[in-house]
Amino acid sequence: MRKRILTIIAGVMYYSGLVALARWWTRCAGKQLVILNYHRATGGDLLRHLVYLRKHYRIMHIEAALEELYTPRKKRDRRADKRTPLVLTFDDGYRDNYTHAFKLARELQIPMSLYLVPGYIESGAHFWWNEDRHLLQHAQVREVQVEGRVYHLDSTQERAALALLITTRVYGASSVAEREAFLTTMRETLAVPFLVAPEDEPALPLTWQQIQEMTQSGWISFGAHTMHHPILGYLKDSEEVRCEIETCRSVLEQQLGHPVRSFAYPVGKRQHIGQSVRQAVKLAGYAWAVTTNYGFNTPRTDPYMLRRVEVDVDQHWYVMAAETAGLWGFFSRLRWLPVVRNYLLRSR
Repeated sequence: MRKRILTIIAGVMYYSGLVALARWWTRCAGKQLVILNYHRATGGDLLRHLVYLRKHYRIMHIEAALEELYTPRKKRDRRADKRTPLVLTFDDGYRDNYTHAFKLARELQIPMSLYLVPGYIESGAHFWWNEDRHLLQHAQVREVQVEGRVYHLDSTQERAALALLITTRVYGASSVAEREAFLTTMRETLAVPFLVAPEDEPALPLTWQQIQEMTQSGWISFGAHTMHHPILGYLKDSEEVRCEIETCRSVLEQQLGHPVRSFAYPVGKRQHIGQSVRQAVKLAGYAWAVTTNYGFNTPRTDPYMLRRVEVDVDQHWYVMAAETAGLWGFFSRLRWLPVVRNYLLRSR
């Protein structure tokens, strides 16, 4: 219901001209850069998103867009494309970024930028944030005891409780070793076989061969997203923070054969970063770093705290268009929409 209501509101914004007005306002407000943050490429209508974005924005690789953003503007060429610059970023490096997003990038001639986690590329394992679903889906036991509590997996409520426990433990891990030890224990406890079901394939990490093919096409650029995707602000050891950031860049440069200049913080809200993590990224030699904090970027934006607009392929393109234009952020700050806002919150 909430999704339907959001789509209706976004449709009203689009057909009333509000979305077009917001795009015009952004163009008139001076140099700005919109960075969209996707993850998966399947499970929605990425094609319709891209067709809309290609028509209304000047889509660029992140490196070119940031060079332009932070370079003083010369006298405007009247013939220049005046559309707002926009970057498409995909975090984590899911395999469907190759099978679906890359295919569309070539067909539509749209540049994209992917942020990779080399540790997962090399292991081919499921990403840790998907493990709760994977472990419970493939568990070979019906009853299990974890941390002193017995969970009956035939009960929907108890399965949900165990999934929450798994997510909480891996999300808040203070080291990669702690996280992986817990997941190993859970795999053994739940007797999960080492298998890859066909339906799991799109959610697995990219392979180096796929990455090389995307690089050679010229339509896909790559940035760093740590070696193993820990939440950097939660790590206890500053040396582990440094290694996650620096080793990732080193491995990617070796594989890609060119410098890697941009970094994406895992999860990426302010509370997941902190000043020491930001400084470690800067010392590692990256020129820019992107967060998941909402907003557009200007030449005054801290290059190590770049803002992005989170979108998803399962959103209707009306919703994506409104978010990309900045309307969701605008309306969320207005006090004269409490009824709609409260309704949406209740229907989550």
